[in-house]
Amino acid sequence: MIVRIVKMGFQEDKIDEFLNHFNTNKNNIRDFEGCEFLELYRDKNEQHIFFTYSYWQSENHLSTYRSSDLFKLVWSKTKPLFSQKPEAWSVEKLESLK
Repeated sequence: MIVRIVKMGFQEDKIDEFLNHFNTNKNNIRDFEGCEFLELYRDKNEQHIFFTYSYWQSENHLSTYRSSDLFKLVWSKTKPLFSQKPEAWSVEKLESLK
């Protein structure tokens, strides 16, 4: 399993546009083959900073998503809203305590 974490900073006046766009597409992203989990977080201190957190069955599934028309659509509408370069990490979950 791959855990994908993406940090995004948005222009203050574009936050609502991003949230609307995310809400429109979140189920399609979550239902994409290989995606097992999707969450959106907002920084408590810097309200323009958001994180997506998703689980992918494999690196191939994530790569397929990143090459898909869905990703291209989502990214093309999200990218112009940024106030800073996004950062992304693909990590492996080693432990989970509940």
